[in-house]
Amino acid sequence: MSGPIIPIGGNPRGPGEGALERYLLDVCGVDNPRVCFVPTASGDSESSITMFYERFPSSVCRPVHFTVFRPPAIPLAEALGDADIIYVGGGSTANMLTVWRLHGIDTMLRAAHDRGAVLTGSSAGANCWFQASVTDSFGNELAALQDGLGLLPGSFCPHYDSEPQRRPVYRQLITDGVMTRGYAAEDAVAFHFRDAGLVEVVSARPDAAGYDVAAVDGDLVERELPTRLIG
Repeated sequence: MSGPIIPIGGNPRGPGEGALERYLLDVCGVDNPRVCFVPTASGDSESSITMFYERFPSSVCRPVHFTVFRPPAIPLAEALGDADIIYVGGGSTANMLTVWRLHGIDTMLRAAHDRGAVLTGSSAGANCWFQASVTDSFGNELAALQDGLGLLPGSFCPHYDSEPQRRPVYRQLITDGVMTRGYAAEDAVAFHFRDAGLVEVVSARPDAAGYDVAAVDGDLVERELPTRLIG
């Protein structure tokens, strides 16, 4: 059975911090799981790697990461092949997908999904699992990206509350038919999918939610989804 996919709208700061990481470990259900961080979208930035090890300390799991823009800390096939959870960091979705395809990382991620690993990440690390998404990869203006991995159908928009242009741009792209029906997540919100079906929406903040966004007969329909507080 393929593993869960858990896209996150954006990492929480302050209250609720750490709740989503605990949720991922619980969903994984493996004692002392191997958690692999993929920082490609940020160009393997040192700060993102440091933050990963703070969020997933060795006291609760076996954290590892791999890099493609610098000598790898661990061989790529080993890092992904043994991972119980694969966490993709934020940054440029378009650049990340291009690099992944160049190095065959997209194929490795599909194989990890097929063997049951949890696939997750925030921002670009959430966008990538869908067919399409809203991204700032192409410049200062937000735009549609149409060539995601497609492990989840439809489209996705992260940072629905924290970046003012995300919501109006996504709504317009859906209304205009540029993007198909999809999901939008405020920061601290995660969607839990299994076999491409939505299991639940969870939030580390009481004031954050997830949405189903669609165009019906040319009219936008945005529906707030039931969201379980875990923070």
